[in-house]
Amino acid sequence: MTTFQSIYARLVTAYTRMTQDTERGDVPGWVLITMMTAGLVTALWAVAGPTLNGLFTSAVNGVQGP
Repeated sequence: MTTFQSIYARLVTAYTRMTQDTERGDVPGWVLITMMTAGLVTALWAVAGPTLNGLFTSAVNGVQGP
């Protein structure tokens, strides 16, 4: 193998390695985070829902128009 062929082969190999997308992402991790967030929101809403509803109603009733 000549020097030119060796350099060319190394460049092609390096370019191929640089352009390949080996990161596939962590889909199960994102699904888990989404499900846990939805569960936390549901749990907080169940516990604090009546209090927040009363707070909102009180705030709306306290607003006076022009």
